[in-house]
Amino acid sequence: MLQCIFLLSDSGEVMLEKQLTGHRVDRSICAWFWDQSISQDDSFKSLPVIASPTHYLFQIVRDGITFLACSQVEMPPLMAIEFLCRVADVLSDYLGGLNEDLVKDNFIIVYELLDEMIDNGFPLTTEPSILREMIAPPNLVSKMLSVVTGNASNVSDTLPSGAGSCVPWRPTDPKYSSNEVYVDLVEEMDAIVNRDGELVKCEIYGEVQMNSQLSGFPDLTLSFANPSILEDMRFHPCVRFRPWESHQVLSFVPPDGEFNLMSYRVKKLKNTPVYVKPQITSDSGTCRISVLVGVRSDPGKTIESITLSFQLPHCVSSADLSSNHGTVTILSNKTCTWTIGRIPKDKTPSLSGTLALETGLERLHVFPTFKLGFKIMGIALSGLRIEKLDLQSIPPRLYKGFRAQTRAGEFDVRL
Repeated sequence: MLQCIFLLSDSGEVMLEKQLTGHRVDRSICAWFWDQSISQDDSFKSLPVIASPTHYLFQIVRDGITFLACSQVEMPPLMAIEFLCRVADVLSDYLGGLNEDLVKDNFIIVYELLDEMIDNGFPLTTEPSILREMIAPPNLVSKMLSVVTGNASNVSDTLPSGAGSCVPWRPTDPKYSSNEVYVDLVEEMDAIVNRDGELVKCEIYGEVQMNSQLSGFPDLTLSFANPSILEDMRFHPCVRFRPWESHQVLSFVPPDGEFNLMSYRVKKLKNTPVYVKPQITSDSGTCRISVLVGVRSDPGKTIESITLSFQLPHCVSSADLSSNHGTVTILSNKTCTWTIGRIPKDKTPSLSGTLALETGLERLHVFPTFKLGFKIMGIALSGLRIEKLDLQSIPPRLYKGFRAQTRAGEFDVRL
């Protein structure tokens, strides 16, 4: 049972406090938490569960905002973390993003959402489609009406149609003139390449995203051609677990509109679509840098939006960098970004130049980490393939669409 939720800014300010039970949690717990996060290294901020002298603390960080929940009793930690993730996702969906200004400008809606999402410390309604029927998302018209009428509440007077159903994530009887369902495989590749060019880690984090616009009460089954490669699966509440456990088939009644059906990981991949070959030499207070970027293995689709960024060491006083393809920008905080776009067929993109060290330094002892970005449309690099999507009762004029996309996640090349 959660007793309180705090939203903290990146400076430690308490932006929002929501007491959930009769036992009041003092704000001093936030001061203790922030003092610990400042005095200790970054590993403290990545701890999902923290034992303070008086409470168990659960935290997640999204876009610089820390969601902190407190409890004095034993409880499943994954339930608290999952609930905080749901709160962050709902707020991001409602507010069109997540930052300090948006939370402060829409604090009334944030409080109303928390009132509906948790009751007496236990999660209650967390489905976005139902919450949208209960609480209208903020817009300019609603803000003007609240100023004119003095009524700041956005809560509906009527209970959502799906609230009393056995499938609360779906309205009672939606109707569409054209029935459509779209399935997107969206994957991110996380990789680490060491200074010898060896692939230390390479794995895929993926999501099956759906957009369902189907009339009535559809029952869908989605099957993959190679489900055995999937690990660490996480399902939407609409998925029936038993068919997946026995036959690796997703059987579900979908929510109305857009939602994430499942997430997964594919580990121990052997190759990456793009290679990065950096080289840095230093002598007599000057460093020479050379970086090559090219296609390692052709995925069969065009690799787009290729970028390479790295942080210049603090001991570098100035930099003179140029490339034979794309543009190079160096910001005031010494962040260098090389925007390549697509790799041309007639040459290999290269970046070269010199780095001037501060007075008194002969050689560079701290080397940057290169972060690669790219996007490939129309392919899932994990190799996951959708076999078929079936509906038990096919509505008239049904259209099914499938897409795939892979982009770089945490792709680091180290020296």
